[in-house]
Amino acid sequence: MKMLRACSPAKLNLFLHVTGRREDGYHTLQTLFQLLNWGDEMTFEVRASSGVELSGDTDDLPAAENLILRAAAALGQTSKGARIHVRKRIPRGGGLGGGSSNAATTLIALNRLWQLGLDQDQLMAMGIPLGADVGVFLLGQSAWAEGAGDALSPMALPKRWYLIAQPRCEASTAKIFSHPELTRNTAPITVQAFFSGTTRNDLQGVAMALYPEIQRAWEWLVSEAPHARMTGSGACVFAAFETEAEARQIAARAPVNLPVVVAEGIDHRPEMVEVE
Repeated sequence: MKMLRACSPAKLNLFLHVTGRREDGYHTLQTLFQLLNWGDEMTFEVRASSGVELSGDTDDLPAAENLILRAAAALGQTSKGARIHVRKRIPRGGGLGGGSSNAATTLIALNRLWQLGLDQDQLMAMGIPLGADVGVFLLGQSAWAEGAGDALSPMALPKRWYLIAQPRCEASTAKIFSHPELTRNTAPITVQAFFSGTTRNDLQGVAMALYPEIQRAWEWLVSEAPHARMTGSGACVFAAFETEAEARQIAARAPVNLPVVVAEGIDHRPEMVEVE
């Protein structure tokens, strides 16, 4: 095997409740991660010389902040080499997990490409310190999450199509979680309560107050789909539909300055393709 092609998928938080705050400052959460059949395109190729060469849409991040390079380094294979190319579709600071997905995809792909034989638990131990959402992408399944978002239970979700609106702003997770007006005491719920519709995103009110672009996007989408809400800490907002046609019909009515995408919810991460 010389090359792997992968879709590094986006995720949605179908709800997000902040249930408390630990002594170490981390918040405790409940959320439901929905994987999407849409995301960044990544290719991984063996390189004859050692080191990782990264090209494409890398967000111009320095190596110390780039989760792709940090994930590759976490594998500790300084004598091995790879070329990684990225075509970004997931917006940065959008609440869709782009950086975390790229990190997880890198760990999985290089583990295969370099024939390291690491199991999922070993990859989790390397990946979770890179970011709270890396775990769900390593799990590779839609999942109910609790604790700091890393206690994961795989779930099969009803088939849905999603319209995702992408406000032209980059939301700061740290700024939102540190905001004094953030709700931090939502009572834990059961999975059954989620399916009865009694959920929300506790971060949405603070995010919309800090970023008017999020509020404007949500106001448009909720006028078309009453259950629209924000994903993660923003900035993207989404609505669920039973058919692709319904989602695309509303997407066609999006404001000119608001990028939108229609994607299908999936229960399992897309398979990587081997290229000899």
